[in-house]
Amino acid sequence: MTFIRQYSMLLIALLIASNAYGELVIRVTEGNDKPTVIALSPFDLNGLKINEDIADIVESDLRRSGLFRLIPRKDMLAFPSNSSDVYFRDWRLLGAEYLVVGSMSVLPDERYELELSLLSINSQKVQFTHRVRSSATKIRDLAHSASDKIYKSITGIRGAFSTRLAYVSVIREGDDFTYRLQVADADGARESLMLESKQPIMSPNWSPDGKALAYVSFETGRPAIFRQNLATATREQLTDFKGLNGAPSWSPDGSTIAMVLSKDGNPEIYSLELASRKLTRLTRHFAIDTEPTWMPDGKHILFTSDRGGTPQIYKLKLADRTVQRITFQGNYNARASIAPDGRTMAMVHRSSSVFHIAVLDLKTRRLIELTETTLDESPSVAPNGAILMYATKYNDRGILAAVSVDAGVKYNLPAKLGDVREPAWSPFLR
Repeated sequence: MTFIRQYSMLLIALLIASNAYGELVIRVTEGNDKPTVIALSPFDLNGLKINEDIADIVESDLRRSGLFRLIPRKDMLAFPSNSSDVYFRDWRLLGAEYLVVGSMSVLPDERYELELSLLSINSQKVQFTHRVRSSATKIRDLAHSASDKIYKSITGIRGAFSTRLAYVSVIREGDDFTYRLQVADADGARESLMLESKQPIMSPNWSPDGKALAYVSFETGRPAIFRQNLATATREQLTDFKGLNGAPSWSPDGSTIAMVLSKDGNPEIYSLELASRKLTRLTRHFAIDTEPTWMPDGKHILFTSDRGGTPQIYKLKLADRTVQRITFQGNYNARASIAPDGRTMAMVHRSSSVFHIAVLDLKTRRLIELTETTLDESPSVAPNGAILMYATKYNDRGILAAVSVDAGVKYNLPAKLGDVREPAWSPFLR
């Protein structure tokens, strides 16, 4: 399949979306074989009226990771809010390995503070006591921060519950289509509309500081790359060349965007310095070069090309423009997404006739197919490198799904109604 045909098929897939949309929901489909058993005692609100159940949000975060089994509240023998009130024997009888307790208070500046403690039941010790704060309107931020702290303390990996997702949804009303660029929390909550258009929207990509998105919009009658500030909604059109203007990818320092342009007759990789507007052509080949993504070192760019006869992933060294082929297994490898360690690369992989999501260890060359579904596309690795999001089909609907890099944890994020695709995981936001 040529890249032009693949591009066209993506547009067709967008056009057959359902006629409604809604907030994403979480459905864990597969978890770790030996999950850590943890209990979260409901936090003591000390009379505060809070609309959100903070402990429930933290439970949902940990459950979604697939690494934890949560003890139901109905099975708990007590609801302590302070570590001094914990009887370790009671929790050991329930099989708990860890217990989280905490309480809320109001600070003089009217922000809320949650003081929480993580206790190891086996060692009968307080593993940490931590305080997280937020305004009254950002209680979910406070809960996600607590989840991040618990996750890192137990696993040693930084939690990504406080990050966000960007994605595209589509509404169909008769023969008319409305495309929406959405941003939501990593758990699908607090969905917000960034852009609405009657023309397709594609390829959202986060700035390194998480304050802006670059994306492709067809609102001018042809594909063009835009940059949008998420806080102010200020938009700026960056390209208006004839032909393809696609696949924007922000450099790690935020100064440059790599992209695909066909203004000179053939799809090639270019870079655009945002301050000076200097445009530089990076590849020069008769094949189709597309889908650039920056390596974490800022010195290399991965891209997809059929210059070897089939779509494969190559690495471009910016200093001297030398190109090295990266993938050799399978007859199709495309849409690279690199983990922060610069070693683990997710991609769309085909070894026979089915497209799956796979990861390749760039050091050992070990390739692992992570998914068993079909028509999987658009992988995006979380900023902690532990899990990745991708688009797939389920019951003839486009949904987002997630899988851990060891394939041990899987969950889906379908919208309540309609189709979603083109996921992009944000960087750490704080």
